[in-house]
Amino acid sequence: MLEDAGSAAPALCRLQLAVELRNLRIASGLTAAEVAKRLTVSPSKLNRLEAGENGVVEPADVMALCAIYKAPAELQETLIGYAVVTKKKKDWWEVREYRPAITPGFRAYLGQEATASAIHNYESEYVPGLLQTEPYVRALHRRAYEGRSQDEIDRIVAVRMTRQEALHREAAPLRLTAIINEAVLRRRVGSVEVMRTQLEHIAELASSLPNVRVQVVPFESGEHPGMNGSFTILQFRERDPFPPIVYLENLSDAWVVRKQADVDRYEEAFTDLQAFAPGHPESLSMIKKAIEEF
Repeated sequence: MLEDAGSAAPALCRLQLAVELRNLRIASGLTAAEVAKRLTVSPSKLNRLEAGENGVVEPADVMALCAIYKAPAELQETLIGYAVVTKKKKDWWEVREYRPAITPGFRAYLGQEATASAIHNYESEYVPGLLQTEPYVRALHRRAYEGRSQDEIDRIVAVRMTRQEALHREAAPLRLTAIINEAVLRRRVGSVEVMRTQLEHIAELASSLPNVRVQVVPFESGEHPGMNGSFTILQFRERDPFPPIVYLENLSDAWVVRKQADVDRYEEAFTDLQAFAPGHPESLSMIKKAIEEF
């Protein structure tokens, strides 16, 4: 349970609602289809609610579900409070300033990232988003989004910088394990100074934050398990009934992979990469050497 729902982010309230409502349904012995029929809603709506995917949760829906599940009055009041938060507050990426800079696929990802406890990220071409500096982001997106206005670029940069606050939050900071191809260290993005500052930033975070671990896959190691491309695995709290998911993106789209067999393949690939790449101290040495060579 959230100690103070009123001050919690809507994403966390949606997640807690999903956990509690699913637990109540299971305890009641009812299937999702049976509950959906009683509520006269589509099974997909209930599935989205139990997955924490509905942007707004109606308090009336929560009241109806609690009645079906015969939830204790105190728990019902708490769950309705969560639903009220999703109606009255917006997650940071939903504010008007940011919305034009966020695609629907990426918006769905941000909701998952905000509630994840750990992220495993392999990047083959550029610095992981959670480790990027503002000048690096600007240089990267000036090339990727040629023709966009300065205002649009500013919004994209602001979104990236705000995401990084998850690494520094006081309560349960996001745990990030990032594995990067050596090409990320060698490919200059922006000026030499931009690149040097970026690498110094990675080294600083990896050295000072216990929740950040970085490994580098050297060129000299040859073929490796990440050669099919970049991917991100999101893991959630152990007590939550949500299995890990995988986030993928390309130039035209972004999507989340949930099928367990596919997620297992990515988790296996990441585990292989962790064993394949030099450890954290050796990788930091590679990053510092790259800094000296810029």
